[in-house]
Amino acid sequence: MWAGGIPGAGSRAGAVPGPRSPPEPKPGGDGLAGMFGFKIIRQYERGVVFRWGRALPGIREPGLTWVNPFTDRLRKVNMQITVAAVPGQETMTRDNVTMRVDAVVYYRVVDPVKAIVNVQDYGFAVAQVAQTSLRAVTGRSDMDRLLSEREKVNAELKDVIDEPTEQPWGIRVERVEVKDVSLPEATKRSMSRQAEAERERRARIIGADGEYQAARKLAQAASVLAADPAAVQLRLLQTVAEVAAEKNSSFIFVPVPVEVLRFLDRAASAAGRAHRSAGQARPQPVVQAEAGQD
Repeated sequence: MWAGGIPGAGSRAGAVPGPRSPPEPKPGGDGLAGMFGFKIIRQYERGVVFRWGRALPGIREPGLTWVNPFTDRLRKVNMQITVAAVPGQETMTRDNVTMRVDAVVYYRVVDPVKAIVNVQDYGFAVAQVAQTSLRAVTGRSDMDRLLSEREKVNAELKDVIDEPTEQPWGIRVERVEVKDVSLPEATKRSMSRQAEAERERRARIIGADGEYQAARKLAQAASVLAADPAAVQLRLLQTVAEVAAEKNSSFIFVPVPVEVLRFLDRAASAAGRAHRSAGQARPQPVVQAEAGQD
């Protein structure tokens, strides 16, 4: 066995590239064609040509293009929509509630020349603008608005982030979404108690409204029954029939003719009128005042 081992192994022995590892760039750029100035621009890319350090007017479209290999340099810009996750930001709302908010920004390059010339790293710049804008928008909003009016907050964030990026940097923000809003445990417990109290209030209001409507219906039913005395007897018989259907109670039912009840009612009414007439006919005592003698 050779003690020297395998030559050239070094620190790369046993290193296996992952399935998603990008391939290592080959020397020479685009190969032999690149040496003669032929470049390939993909469909989702645009090319900006620099000659002696100055950007040439015009944009190179996708396909095969030629640049002077001695004086020109081609810079490719990706025009696809890029997704950038905004890290969670600790912020305080307008109503003094501390929360943690994170968002997602979707943007793309609309002007390759501005994206390369006016800003050094437009991806990092957009991420920083998104963080500061997220804090500014959440700081002037209420907690209830952040939780319930998520679409309006997203639209406001899009406008705030897009304003300093589209014109000077050539970056257009397509969409901004607030991904998660984390509240402290004390705030969550307070919101739970508030929601429970609100539900209890609504339940009491609904119960009171039901009692009011039932009382009005009972008053109307009493007026209808008072207009016809026979209806009271029919209602009594119906109630007795409903209770007797349960078969758990015993009733002693003594039928009384309705005429007897009406006679007693008329007699009571006549006696009351006679008593009132006697009270009105009673003479009032006359008090005579004697004049005093001087």
